Amino acid sequence: MWRPWGSSKKSPVRRIHDTSSPFSCSSFKDILHLCAEDYSPSSSLPLSSAAKRTANVFHRVRIANSILRAWGETRPESNRKLLDSVSDRSVSVSIPDADKRIVVYYTSLRVVRSTFEDCKAVRSILRGFRVSIDERDLSMDSRFLDELKGILGKSKLSLPRVFIGGRYLGGAEEIKQLHETGELKKLMEGLSAAEPATCGVCGGYRFVLCDECNGSRKIYTEKSGFKICTDCNENGLIR
Repeated sequence: MWRPWGSSKKSPVRRIHDTSSPFSCSSFKDILHLCAEDYSPSSSLPLSSAAKRTANVFHRVRIANSILRAWGETRPESNRKLLDSVSDRSVSVSIPDADKRIVVYYTSLRVVRSTFEDCKAVRSILRGFRVSIDERDLSMDSRFLDELKGILGKSKLSLPRVFIGGRYLGGAEEIKQLHETGELKKLMEGLSAAEPATCGVCGGYRFVLCDECNGSRKIYTEKSGFKICTDCNENGLIR
């Protein structure tokens, strides 16, 4: 049975939680007043622990803001150093017949996740500028790898590798830094605009199946039987 409402025995009141907050602010002027306050140890007026804690919090915020402003003022110098390093590489390494477009050597294979993510991020950044991009997928044709080794003069290479206006700029880290500082947009000036339509034959992949072997890389003749097709690459594709 339920206990009657008018019972003289009172059950103890249990407080679940206290929703009151020690901080109260009636207006935005109070916040400005708190921000302007500086706790001084030499002050003759005693401060409560809550007031001291509030002063320390806003003091740390002001210090953090001053550090961020100082760091922001030094960014142009780092940008100049980055551009100088890019200029040095572009003078020594260049790619012919690419003065009005971007050439990107990358891979579409997901064997190494970090490499695939870097290639994907760089291609996404460059495509956002709507300029002509020559994307050369090393997983589609191994001859791109030999071509890149001949240009850079290195046997071991990491991907992606980017050339803008015929000049070598670097890999994923350099492109991301130039994009964050806004310098990459300046390098895009004068480049050819991207074609709005996608090729209806290759679908934008720039490779089609070989007409001789239909991608199987095998050709049958009555005299010699089956032999390897020499008209396509190792994937049975033609650029």
